[in-house]
Formats: sequence, structure tokens, C-alpha cells
Amino acid sequence: MRFVLWSLLLTVTVGGFAAAEDQTPTHKPPAKSAVWKRYCQPEGGFCFKYPSSWSMLGEIFAGYGVVIAPAQTQDRTLWNAITVAMVVPPPEGDEEPVGLDGVIQQATSGLRERGQDYEMVQRQQRTVDHKPAELLKVRYQDKSSARDWIEEMVFIEGPDNEIYSVALKSAPQDLARLEPIFTQVLASWTLPEPEPPPGATDEIPPKPKTTPPKPH
Repeated sequence: MRFVLWSLLLTVTVGGFAAAEDQTPTHKPPAKSAVWKRYCQPEGGFCFKYPSSWSMLGEIFAGYGVVIAPAQTQDRTLWNAITVAMVVPPPEGDEEPVGLDGVIQQATSGLRERGQDYEMVQRQQRTVDHKPAELLKVRYQDKSSARDWIEEMVFIEGPDNEIYSVALKSAPQDLARLEPIFTQVLASWTLPEPEPPPGATDEIPPKPKTTPPKPH
């Protein structure tokens, strides 16, 4: 089974490559006093936090992903949103792992086929939950609505060579407001700790008793 990358990757054409160094955000993060909810994928997958004022719009990929968004007044197809999902499952049998480079290539190839006008803004390596990740950021105009979008996708490689994504789709004028929230959602993303094998214990085994030497 192979997942198709979520709707962003099916509607954007991407070409070229831009590498960027890590930079410290210049915008202010959301207030620490804000209340955030925690969501965990029911099948024991990823967990993340999001603002309690945002809504869970629904599941994608048969429950392997969700879409969250703040309340907005325009048609829902024009909403800013964040998508969190497993986009490539673990390889089966003799399948070769896709890897982060493979996902980027699949994404850019699929986007290129859509023929959208685009600009590659950024691509850089990241680490999320101590796991290798890669950021892909693009700007494009949706030809069907003549609307400009900026999308930030962070692909994360899991321990079984599965690939996850945390992605923000935003109108350019809303990016400065939404990007700090996206950063916090990404920072909260985690996979559950693996369960110890049956019979394993975290207890430190006692040291063997030794018989003191007899005095001469």
C-alpha cells in the first residue's frame, strides 16, 4: 500500500531547489498562556498539540491524518489550515524505503505535472522529535481560484522508514500570524515511545554477591 501525498502536493507544481540555513524567527510566538489541546492518532501513531480555539476539520488517509484550522468566514476551500499525517507507510516485503529525498522527488514531480505557477522559497534539513526531517516551502497561485498560497511542508522519517508530514497552507497575508503556531505544532509533534519486548524490565539487576576474602 502506498499513500498519495496530501492535497497540497497534488495541486502545486514545484521546480528548482533552494537551500537555506536555520534562522531564528523574527516574529513573536503565541502567548504561552494560550490553552492547547493534545491529539493522538488512534492507531498508536503520532501525537501533537494545537490551539483549543482551532477546529478539527476531519480525517484523511483513512484516519492516518487530520486537518486542523482556525475559524474563518470564507468558503472552506479557501481556508488556511494545518495538515498532520502519515504520507508514506513502512515498506512491505522487498520494497525499498522511499526516504526523505524520495518523498521530495515524488512531491515535486507530482506538483510539476499540475502546471501551476510556483516559486520554491526554501528547502532545509530539520530534526523533529530527534528524527531526520526536511522542510519544503513553496509559493504558488491556484489557477482555479486565482488565489495565492504559501505552503510549508515538513517531512519526518520514522523508525520503520515510514514518512510523516506536518504542513501549513496559508494565504501570504496570513503567514506572519500562522507561522508561529505552525512552529509550535511542529515542535509538539512526537511518536510514542516503543514498548519494551515481553519480559523486559527497566529495573537494574542487582549486583552479584561476593564473598569477602578470608584474612591470612
